Amino acid sequence: MNKIIIIGCPGSGKSTFARKLHTITDIPLHYLDMMCWNSNKTKIEKSIFIDRLQTVMNQDTWIIDGNYQSTMEMRISACDTVIFLDYPLEVCLSGIRKRQGKPREDMPWVETEDDEEFLEFIKGYIDNQRPKVLSLLEKYNDKNVIVFTSRSEANEFLSRIGKLVQD
Repeated sequence: MNKIIIIGCPGSGKSTFARKLHTITDIPLHYLDMMCWNSNKTKIEKSIFIDRLQTVMNQDTWIIDGNYQSTMEMRISACDTVIFLDYPLEVCLSGIRKRQGKPREDMPWVETEDDEEFLEFIKGYIDNQRPKVLSLLEKYNDKNVIVFTSRSEANEFLSRIGKLVQD
């Protein structure tokens, strides 16, 4: 595992998982939200975002946290490992609620209230985005694909990786 992407529905805990994996492995961590957004909730120009992403992907090792369907295939083709947090809707909605009002290193602003459009995206993720993700994972079946369906599975994996690194 040298080039890792972490994907899943918003609120699934991608950034938390990524931070823990980074701490264990010391592989550089990059957040797509930080590459794509300004602190005033405006998007960076697409070409600048792609340049930033390409600069990261040209490095020897990386962890990239985030979905961004428009660049997912580019990231899957460049990585050696895909970690997909494939959690139920309620887990993701709970994750969104828990992070409100808290500063995060993976986001250039603090979310203070519900964003109805974002919540609708999350509610439609399983029907609209997940099939696209699964199709890409099937297309790139030569990659090391790790799918977790619960936080406990993900935490057990991190624990095992941590023990391997220590030995």
